[in-house]
Amino acid sequence: MDLEHGSKKPSAEPAAATPTCNKLLMQLRDRLVAVQPVVLRAAAALATAVAAAVMALNAQSYTAVVAIVGTRPLMQTFTAKFRDTPAFVYFVIANAIASAYNLLVLVIRRLILRRRTASLVVHMLDMVIMTLLATGAATAASMADLGKNGNLHARWNPICDRFGSFCSRGGIAIVSSFIGVALMLALNLLSAAANAHRPNVAGH
Repeated sequence: MDLEHGSKKPSAEPAAATPTCNKLLMQLRDRLVAVQPVVLRAAAALATAVAAAVMALNAQSYTAVVAIVGTRPLMQTFTAKFRDTPAFVYFVIANAIASAYNLLVLVIRRLILRRRTASLVVHMLDMVIMTLLATGAATAASMADLGKNGNLHARWNPICDRFGSFCSRGGIAIVSSFIGVALMLALNLLSAAANAHRPNVAGH
């Protein structure tokens, strides 16, 4: 009898502990799932803010000899600025809007979670912002390729051999913007999955 009682007591402890362990694991999983959108949105806001700031502050001057009068060279200074290219202006505006939007959503996140309709609206706006970012990044990337390699058919010479710092900073901004696009895509996928499994309760 003692052996029987001794064998039952150890087996009863894991049986009682198992539901508690499973409950803790489920709570941890739920918390991680809840934190994922916040982390993705904060990272997207940071990436787009960096892209907008780096491109907006991007400028470089280059001085070259354009002519020689007698023995005196005539110098001229050329300046490359993001404002000179409409594609880069659009890039800065798109990334600034995306960063401000994501920060706003983070601030009012608790209000959004209470209502299904508000959550759906945010999901649709997320898709709009992702499209805005993708077009801005793609347009800027095409202009960056033109600045680096030129266009032999149109006889457009590359400029990155003279404005190396300008091109390098522009490349950093474009990469950061594409990271923002990828983060917004992941955020949209998570939002779509969450809205699909959310119960449609009146008033929520």
